[in-house]
Amino acid sequence: MNSFTDNFTINGITLTAQPICRQSEVLTPDALTFVATLHRATADRRQGLLEARRARRAEIAKGQDPRFLPETESVRNDPNWRVAPPAPGLADRRVEITGPVDKKMTINALNSGAKVWLADMEDSSTPSWRNVIQGQLNLTDALERRIDFTTPEGKEYRLRPAGELPTIVVRPRGWHLPEKHMLIDGTPVAGGLVDFGLYFFHNARRLIAQGKGPYFYLPKIENHLEARLWNDIFILAQDLLGIPQGTIRATVLIETITASFEMEEILYELREHAAGLNAGRWDYIFSLIKNFRTRGPRFVLPDRGQVTMTAPFMRAYTEQLVRACHKRGAMAIGGMAAAVPNRKDEATNAIAFEKVRADKTREAADGFDGSWVAHPDLVPVCREVFDGVLGERPNQLDRLREDVTPDDRALIDIASTTGTITEQGIRNNIEVGIRYIESWLRGNGAVAIHNLMEDAATAEISRSQLWQWIYSRAITDRGEIISRDWVEEMLDEEFARLERFEGDRFADARDIFEEVTLGEEFPSFLTLPAYARFLHEARDGTDGTIEDADLVAA
Repeated sequence: MNSFTDNFTINGITLTAQPICRQSEVLTPDALTFVATLHRATADRRQGLLEARRARRAEIAKGQDPRFLPETESVRNDPNWRVAPPAPGLADRRVEITGPVDKKMTINALNSGAKVWLADMEDSSTPSWRNVIQGQLNLTDALERRIDFTTPEGKEYRLRPAGELPTIVVRPRGWHLPEKHMLIDGTPVAGGLVDFGLYFFHNARRLIAQGKGPYFYLPKIENHLEARLWNDIFILAQDLLGIPQGTIRATVLIETITASFEMEEILYELREHAAGLNAGRWDYIFSLIKNFRTRGPRFVLPDRGQVTMTAPFMRAYTEQLVRACHKRGAMAIGGMAAAVPNRKDEATNAIAFEKVRADKTREAADGFDGSWVAHPDLVPVCREVFDGVLGERPNQLDRLREDVTPDDRALIDIASTTGTITEQGIRNNIEVGIRYIESWLRGNGAVAIHNLMEDAATAEISRSQLWQWIYSRAITDRGEIISRDWVEEMLDEEFARLERFEGDRFADARDIFEEVTLGEEFPSFLTLPAYARFLHEARDGTDGTIEDADLVAA
C-alpha cells in the first residue's frame, strides 16, 4: 500500500483525511490492524469511563466533595507492594524537557542535555492530521538518526552522538480526544490509541535494541479505573508484538483534581508498568476550577499569576504526590518551568532564571527526583539544582517523606489561597486565551506569550477562570462585580489591540474563545469544539457524534 485516497477502507478501518507525504510509512496495513485490535478491545470501556467522568462531575457540582476512596483503602494500607524498578534510561530523570514532536523541536530537545525528552503529542501539539502523522515520522527518523536538516537560511540541525541523547517518553492524547480521521467500524478511534499504537508498533523493538524501551506519559487520567484501562492496553500490545510484559513503562500526570485522591491506586493499577507520577500543575488548576466552578466563593481562585506552588492546596498536592511515589518505589517528577528566555534581554532573563531556580530548589528539597523545563536554555538551571541535591545518586527514592500525612481535605482547601482578582488578570486571561487558540488553529500548540511558554492547559485555566468569575459574580480588588457584559467589553478592547497579520486565525480563535468562555454551558475541553469545527476534515459525512456528548461537561 503506497498511498491512500479519501475514505480509503481496509479491514473496517477508514481514513478520511487528505494523505500527507510519507504517510504510508506510518499507516501500514499491519500497523492499522494493530491499532484496530486495541480499539475493538477497549472502545466500550473508554466510552463508559468518559460517561463516569460526567457523572462524577455532576456529583461534585451537587456538593459532594471528593474524598479518599473507602473501597480502595486496602491498597493504600498494604505496605508490601511496589512498582517495578526503574527501567533502562529512566533511573536518572533529574531534568526533563517537554515539547511537541515537530522536526526542529525534536532535534533541539534531543540535543538539550536533558535526561528525558517528553515528546508531546498532547497539550503542546495541535492534533491536525498532518501533525499526527508527521510527529510519528519525526520520532522514527530521530531513532534512526535520519532527521538532520538545514533551513533555507542555512542553519543546520544535527543530532548529537547517541550516547548524549535523552530518553524519549511519548505523551499521547488524553482519553477525551477522538481521532476523527481514522474510523474503525464507523467509529472514531481514540486519539491516544492512535498516538500510542503507531509509536509502539513501529518503534518498540527498535527502542529495546537501543537499550531502552517504549515509555509513555499518560495525561488527563481522572481515576484508577482509567489507569487500569491503560494497563490492559499495555498488556495486550506487548502480547500482540511478542514483547515481554513490563517492557512498557508509564509515568502518569496527576493533573486532575480527582486523580489526586487516588495516587497510590493509580500506581497500583499500573505497577509492573509504572515509572512514576508527575505534578502536572497547570492542568491540575484547570481541573479544580472545572469541577468546582459552580460551587461558590469557597472555590474561587485569584488571578492565575497569583496562584503559586506555595498555595496550601498546591503544597498538599505536591507533598502527598512525593510521599505516594516514594512509598511505592516510583519516581516523583516536578512541574514545568514555563519561562522562555529572551537572549536579547539579560535583565529579564536574570529574573526568569531566578524564579526557575527557586521553583526547582523547592521541588528538589521536597524530594522530587527531577523536574520539567520548556526551553533548552533552562536545562542547565534545573540540572544544577538537582545536581546539588542528588550528587552522584540517580534519584532520591530513599526519601520516603513519612513526615507527610495524607489529607484529603487539604487537597481542596482553596479558601486558604491568598490573592486578588484584578482587571489586568481578566485582560491577561482574555489575551492569552485568544492568542493561544489562534496559534493552535495554525498548527502550533506551544506558544511563547510574554516570555512564558503557554500550552492548552494555560488557555484552559484562562477561559475557565473567566467562566467561573462571571458565574460567581466574583468581585475584583477594586470592588467591581465581574459580569458577562463587562468581560465582553474587555474582550472587544483586547481583541482590537492584537497585532494582526496575513493569514492569521484570530477571528476563528475569538469565536471559539467566546463559545467556551461566555456560553451558558461549559465545554469540558476547549480543544473539542475547536477540533470539531476547524481541524476535522469531514469529507465522508461522518462527524463522530459518538464523541460529541463529551463536548459539554455534565
